[in-house]
Amino acid sequence: MITILHEQRVTTHPPVCHTHGDAGALWLNAPAIEAATGWQWKPEGLCHGDVCMPVPPSARAGWVRELPGQAPALNVAEMWRHSGQPVVHDQAGQTWVLGTGTAQRRAALETLEAPDFTLPDLAGSAHRLADYRGRKVFLATWASW
Repeated sequence: MITILHEQRVTTHPPVCHTHGDAGALWLNAPAIEAATGWQWKPEGLCHGDVCMPVPPSARAGWVRELPGQAPALNVAEMWRHSGQPVVHDQAGQTWVLGTGTAQRRAALETLEAPDFTLPDLAGSAHRLADYRGRKVFLATWASW
């Protein structure tokens, strides 16, 4: 089995989905791509919601493989690299990390807007962060470990 780490996901897949003797290639079929990344492999490319990354026509022959008796496979590592996202794997190709590029991380940090969440106070009353938008909020966290 191979292990793929992407954002908050950790998935495992049978080796038959990823290896054909290509070093640095991560071959996955459509269900494995969606399970590992949340992206769907459609005719127009890898899609997440309304955003699609097309497979470059010049690269299609090298990035898409028809496997005898199996669903087609896409070299996800090459698609990730092509889109400017980092990809790393161990020497054996058993563990892969599909990272998020600096452009996306920078854009998320530039908003300086925390995601909405709800926490109870000491009396048990729930407070949503969204209820305090536009006001200064001081959050103190603590853990016992």
